[in-house]
Amino acid sequence: MAVKRLSSGKWEASYRDPVGRERIKTCRTRAEADRWLAGVKTDMGRGDYIDPRLARSRFGEWAEEWLATTTHLKAKTRVDYEGMLRCHVLPAFRDRPIATIQQVDVRHFIAVMAESGAAAGTIRSARKVLRLVLATAQSAGAVKANPCDGVKVGQSPKDEMIFLTAEQVERLATSIRPPYDTLVRFAAYTGLRAGEVGALRVGRLELLRGRVQVAESVTEVQGRGLVFGPTKTYERRAAPLLPSVRDELGAILAGRPADPAAFVFTAPEGGPLRHKNFYRRLFKPAVLAADLPQGTRFHDLRHTCAALMIALGAHPKAIQERLGHSSITVTLDRYGHLFPSLDEALTARLDEMRQDALAALGNRPPAGLAAVRKLGD
Repeated sequence: MAVKRLSSGKWEASYRDPVGRERIKTCRTRAEADRWLAGVKTDMGRGDYIDPRLARSRFGEWAEEWLATTTHLKAKTRVDYEGMLRCHVLPAFRDRPIATIQQVDVRHFIAVMAESGAAAGTIRSARKVLRLVLATAQSAGAVKANPCDGVKVGQSPKDEMIFLTAEQVERLATSIRPPYDTLVRFAAYTGLRAGEVGALRVGRLELLRGRVQVAESVTEVQGRGLVFGPTKTYERRAAPLLPSVRDELGAILAGRPADPAAFVFTAPEGGPLRHKNFYRRLFKPAVLAADLPQGTRFHDLRHTCAALMIALGAHPKAIQERLGHSSITVTLDRYGHLFPSLDEALTARLDEMRQDALAALGNRPPAGLAAVRKLGD
């Protein structure tokens, strides 16, 4: 670092950045030059140094840089990110020098979206994209800290889960035309997600063993149609089949050519099952015909599977494995409120065991318990 006086009477401060490039600033006084260099030295020592050239670069450039690193994401996630960037984030920040974006700007951005009537989920997604772009700039040394850190967004109200009884599942199944009655039973008793049901191939059904291998999912992406890929958690799993559902699946496949790559459930006219069309044209009318709660969604069949297993005393680990949750914590967070009733039943059964034990002893407490009572007296 150096300071020298110019012929104009001003002072020139210079230093070399971490990659060896010379940086120069012209100041009016020696004191101003010294202060500037002292600040640079402090930032370097703390690891907070910002490349002035990068700091002046526009947010839009960093957005392009970030998008180029998202090719690993699932197609729908990437399309959603692109939409958030195009519709909400870029209009607010595109031409801003990246280092000038402060936390107050992020808070203002969120407030404007809220005032315009955007849903909490939309605001949260927009903030996430903004944060990811700024994180790219931060890792490159263009900003000291991510101004999105510490900025909170309200939570979206969660959709109420609807848990059907076995009887309601059967009413729903009989209200929809074959073979989709089997699809309803299959979803309710395996807990597969809609995308996993739609992507299920004949070759992944193990009817003799009564199991189904879950390895693929399908989603409809705007502008790209149906996109097939791994499951939500990127993990494969096996789910047991009820013998009755296994028999129905066998009957459906009996008249088809043997093709392991064919889909188990197809659209009415053939080809892959498009969930949106199935949901609108077949599932919702069946919900009404079966006199079920109007808010019943296809995903509630998955919730129903969990609830029925909990009612039978299933361990949370077994539920996690069948539903394909990433961890048992996810299972407990989602369905933990259903376990208290099971705990009460277990407590009652434990008390029955104790009463049976006392009866076997002639209703006399064990000697050890009597001794404890004497000590208490």
